[in-house]
Amino acid sequence: MEWWGVLALVFGSIFILFMIGLPIAFSFLTINIIGVIVLWNGEAGLNQLILNIFSSVSKFSLLPIPMFILMGEIMFRTGLGFKVFEAVGKWFGNLPGRLSIVAVGSGTLFSVLSGSSVASTALLGSLLVPDMQKKGYSPAMTVGPILGSAGLATMIPPTALGILLASLASIPVGHFLFAIVVPGLLLAVIFVLYIIIRCYLQPELAPAYDVEKVSLSEKLIGTVKYILPLGFIVFLLLGVIILGIATPTQSAVLGALGTVVLSYFYGGLSWEKFWDSLTGTLRSSVMIFMIIIGSTTFGQILSYTGVTQGLVQIVGNLEFPPLIILVIIQIVLLILGCFMEPLSIMMMTLPILMPIAGTMGFDPLWFGAIMLLNMQVATITPPFGMDLFAMKAVIPKDSISMKEIYKAVVPFILLNLAIMALIIIFPSLTLWLPSFVK
Repeated sequence: MEWWGVLALVFGSIFILFMIGLPIAFSFLTINIIGVIVLWNGEAGLNQLILNIFSSVSKFSLLPIPMFILMGEIMFRTGLGFKVFEAVGKWFGNLPGRLSIVAVGSGTLFSVLSGSSVASTALLGSLLVPDMQKKGYSPAMTVGPILGSAGLATMIPPTALGILLASLASIPVGHFLFAIVVPGLLLAVIFVLYIIIRCYLQPELAPAYDVEKVSLSEKLIGTVKYILPLGFIVFLLLGVIILGIATPTQSAVLGALGTVVLSYFYGGLSWEKFWDSLTGTLRSSVMIFMIIIGSTTFGQILSYTGVTQGLVQIVGNLEFPPLIILVIIQIVLLILGCFMEPLSIMMMTLPILMPIAGTMGFDPLWFGAIMLLNMQVATITPPFGMDLFAMKAVIPKDSISMKEIYKAVVPFILLNLAIMALIIIFPSLTLWLPSFVK
């Protein structure tokens, strides 16, 4: 069978498995088992599959994944994140769209604690939407900023999706975490500017209300007590890497340890909460490692059947500049994001896209950062973005329709695309910080 026929058969089978509701990891594992039996001589293929499973997850570089998940679990269960929100809110006074700005500021901070856009959406939505609705905020300034800022958990370290992308694409995890810092912070800044400008021009979207005056000393106390300690966590995650004190894997362990200590003193960490955090980490980690297991053999099957080489050859023969090819790739990923969630897209496309990126001469850190931002957009892209449904699940019943949620998130999708364009035009936005990593 020609390689394009294999490609159509494999991807068609995956879509069928998705449609019948089989989990992502097991869908790819099913394809892998059938593929190795048919293509790799039956029992010998199954033996190779077992070896692939072991080699794909027995890597020291994957340890940051459960460590980052543990950090988010502990912060969420101890309620330390809630105190951070309160401390952030005291600094915004009577700015236009105050609560929307609080959502972005809190989302940026919580992205350091969570690493999951769905978790950020659920937490921010349940905390902020009821109060915003009481103040008369429109859906555009209620769910829109929350969905936009929750996606920052994908772009600001620690990010489970980012680590997974780096692992699947064979990109150094530590360097990649630094590569996405600047784009993530740029997104937060552009979200705040958009909210202020739009609420200034259309004040009816976010009516002004009397804000309790808070003294400077109270603001500073809240900042020192709840916000600055996050700087300690960030230092343990990133600072120790820059200084050459620890490797990315070791820094993840230090970050988890620092989170445990802070949560004990500030969040009332108990043995029960710690145990619940460990079990939650175990469930999420197993899911992610199952995905890595499926992706490894899947990529090998595509390479063995000539699919990867065929696609790389076609792209290499195109008479388009590399930049145009990059844009075409991002458009295809955006279309996929309308119907699939990021993990599925990454598993299906990375084994093909990374060789193409290498052929085009793209820096893997730069290309990976662009793709991760695209995956962030996929979480909020109608009609099936998973963050959209997470938001619908946590807001008061029948208060905001799905149509209103779709409409509210469109400006933030466009802002994401604007930052993506900046990254493409100015690669140094992603490559500057990694240059300091030893």
